[in-house]
Amino acid sequence: MILPLVRTDHPVLRRGADMITRFDDPALQKLIDDMIPTMYERDGIGLAAPQVNYSLRLAVIVPDPDRYEEYKKESREGTVLINPRIIRHSFRKEAHEEGCLSVPGIFGPVRRYMSVTAEYQDRNGQTHTIKGTGLLARVLQHETDHLNGTLFIDKSTRLYKVTAL
Repeated sequence: MILPLVRTDHPVLRRGADMITRFDDPALQKLIDDMIPTMYERDGIGLAAPQVNYSLRLAVIVPDPDRYEEYKKESREGTVLINPRIIRHSFRKEAHEEGCLSVPGIFGPVRRYMSVTAEYQDRNGQTHTIKGTGLLARVLQHETDHLNGTLFIDKSTRLYKVTAL
């Protein structure tokens, strides 16, 4: 099922999401199963549970954001990140344009760490680490920010609107 997205002014986007402790909950598994196709349907490379009005520390991302089109077209797989947290990051940051499914039509540069390591649990509660550089590092930071109640517009130095032609 494709889930509706909440927009910028919705309060769920501005509060820290709740930790997940029960992994055998059928409602959690259904939410995960719905979030992955929702992410692809909305042309996203990541989607956090608060964006679909669930205050849970849950996000799904494209397994390899650099191969987005391939995943969207063929497999529609998603990496499930439950209770993720950044545990290491590079010293260096770089600015790149970002947008967000919950902030439609608005873009702006955001300075983020060039590489990060995150610890998370999968849909079965098993703990893993993921290392990302470039776009993957940016997606991990963006989605983790969502779970902490922060939007990219809070970090951008210059926002601009793009309207459809």
